[in-house]
Amino acid sequence: MRILLLGYGKMGKTIEKIALERGHSIVGKIDIDNRSDMDALKPADVEVAIEFSAPEAAYNNITYCLKKGWPVVSGTTGWLEHRSEIEKLCVQQNGAFFYASNYSIGVNLFFRLNRQLARLMNGHGYEQSMTEIHHIHKLDAPSGTAITLAEAITDEIDNLEGWKLAPETEGGYLQITSKREGEVPGTHIVRYESEVDTIEISHTAHSRAGFALGAVVSAEWLPGRNGVFGMNDLLKI
Repeated sequence: MRILLLGYGKMGKTIEKIALERGHSIVGKIDIDNRSDMDALKPADVEVAIEFSAPEAAYNNITYCLKKGWPVVSGTTGWLEHRSEIEKLCVQQNGAFFYASNYSIGVNLFFRLNRQLARLMNGHGYEQSMTEIHHIHKLDAPSGTAITLAEAITDEIDNLEGWKLAPETEGGYLQITSKREGEVPGTHIVRYESEVDTIEISHTAHSRAGFALGAVVSAEWLPGRNGVFGMNDLLKI
C-alpha cells in the first residue's frame, strides 16, 4: 500500500517504521518545511494518507487530501472545532475519513470500560476527577484521549455539566489535571472519591508503538470505503 505521511515527528517516524515492516511503501513524508511537496503528487500516487501533524495544520492537511480523493487516517488533536466541517466535506467528496483521538487498541477498550464504570457510579455520591500525563512536547491540553474519556463520563453522570481544566472552583464540572513530564507516552487516570473510599481506573502507554500500529491497521482497513469512521468501526466494539 502506498502511504503518504503528513507530519514527520516522533509519531510519524514510528508509523513509518511499522508501515515498512508490514510491507507498505511511503510515497511522501510531509512536514512544516516541505508541505509544497504534496502538490507534486498525483491522485493515483497515494492510496491512503496518515495525518499526525499539528493542530494548526490538521484542518488544511485533511481538506487537501479529501479534495485529492485520498482516504485520510488522522490522529491529530487540538483542531476538533472544525471536525464537523471535515465530515461534511468527506460526504460531499464521497471520500473516506478515519479519526481517533487515540489509536491504541488497549485505549479503545479502556474507553468502553470508562463509560461502563461511569454508568455504574452515577448517583452514588462520588466526586469524579481525571489526571492525564504526557511528554513535554505535546502541544494541546487536555489530551484528545482525556477529552474522549471526559465526554463519556459527563454523558453518564447526571450532575456533571461538562469538563474543565483544573483548578476549577465552579461545581458541576469534571476536573482534568494535565501534566507534562519528560518523555511520557501517555497516562490517563480516572478517579472516583467519597469519604469512605476511592475507585480508580488507569491506562499507561509504554511507548508510541501501540498508537502507531493502530494507525497503520486503520490505514490498511480504510481504502475502498466511503464515509466517516472511527475505532469502534474497526474493532466492532
